[in-house]
Amino acid sequence: MIRKTFALSVAAVALAGCGMLPGAQGGGGEERQSQAAVEGQATPTSAAPETQQARSAPPQDAEVIASREVKVGAGDMYGKARVDVTALRRQGRTLSLNWTVTATEGKVNLHNGLGGGPLDFTVSSVSLIDPVNAKRYRVARNGTGQDAECVCSGTQGQFLEPEEASTLYAVFAAPPADVTKINIEMPMFGVFTDVPIS
Repeated sequence: MIRKTFALSVAAVALAGCGMLPGAQGGGGEERQSQAAVEGQATPTSAAPETQQARSAPPQDAEVIASREVKVGAGDMYGKARVDVTALRRQGRTLSLNWTVTATEGKVNLHNGLGGGPLDFTVSSVSLIDPVNAKRYRVARNGTGQDAECVCSGTQGQFLEPEEASTLYAVFAAPPADVTKINIEMPMFGVFTDVPIS
């Protein structure tokens, strides 16, 4: 727990800034990807499942600031899930997002459902959208190369049965200080609009 907190603190301090995604087009605005210099994190595709589960964030707040229940499905797994956003907190030049996914019916595949591809067992495809400034913020990375890992939860081996839950996190570059609400886009779960930043 202390190591995870320390690693997140180091990530927050070391966040280098934003840059364009290689080969990506902005959807009506500038698309940004956060970069952080954090050493010593496991590679998402090579880590053991227990390592990935250890990367999930502990619950931060009891208060739910945004919620929705949706039908989800992939492969042979179909069900319903409730997503509760519990924190969207600005800390200096970073923004930390915490949320919980609870299966309410059937099976919910978090294993690779929130990553950037079938072998991305993270929540790296979650993004923040600033509608006022027309900018998209991608999850922070611990470097700039192809092997840079997201500063976010791992999801390898997470196939939720009814009433099972997973608490997740992602770190982003913070939008300008005058932005007090932002949209959160999550694959499988849709867009949460006007989520307050604390």
